[in-house]
Amino acid sequence: MIGTNENLSRKEQVIRSAAELFREKGYAAASMRDLAQKLGIEAASLYSHIKSKEEILQSLCFDMAHEFRKSLEMVEKQRTSASEKLKNGIIGHIQVMAKDLTASAVFMNEHRHLSQPFLRDFLLMRINYINRFKTIIEEGVKKGEFKSNIDKKLAVMTLFSSLNWMPMWYDPSSNIDPQSLGQQLADMLVNGLKKIN
Repeated sequence: MIGTNENLSRKEQVIRSAAELFREKGYAAASMRDLAQKLGIEAASLYSHIKSKEEILQSLCFDMAHEFRKSLEMVEKQRTSASEKLKNGIIGHIQVMAKDLTASAVFMNEHRHLSQPFLRDFLLMRINYINRFKTIIEEGVKKGEFKSNIDKKLAVMTLFSSLNWMPMWYDPSSNIDPQSLGQQLADMLVNGLKKIN
């Protein structure tokens, strides 16, 4: 993930500033000239750090996708119930997003501007990630933890619809930290699936 400290390389500074610009203006409306202006350098100087505007978008989208996958892989290795795995997966997802809300917003909203084959690769990664959450829900249904009559696709899409809006409304200066936020969301979302004994 891109840090916010002073020790960023020039390339990382370019990517961080571009993420802010893409979030503010949208990828399509943001130009390399805008980015150079934001950084206080000549537009031509940008090309010594990056090849193109799309290279920045690819970097943001695929780095985030890698972070999400890494978080979920840790959860999948846990020897615990499906409901605990699902809760931990949700908490992990929220924590990855909270680490860099700007990059998260770009990841969620601007990925559609990737050119082929990058867009296809990105969408395949996203489908794979969502399906792995669906597998956890299916495991919970099989084990009798979750209601047997739930529509698993609807359950997983509801889950991601709830989680992926977070960069739009979460305020890091609020009194709720990402761990607590993830826990609260996990409780709300997972309890709706649980079988009532």
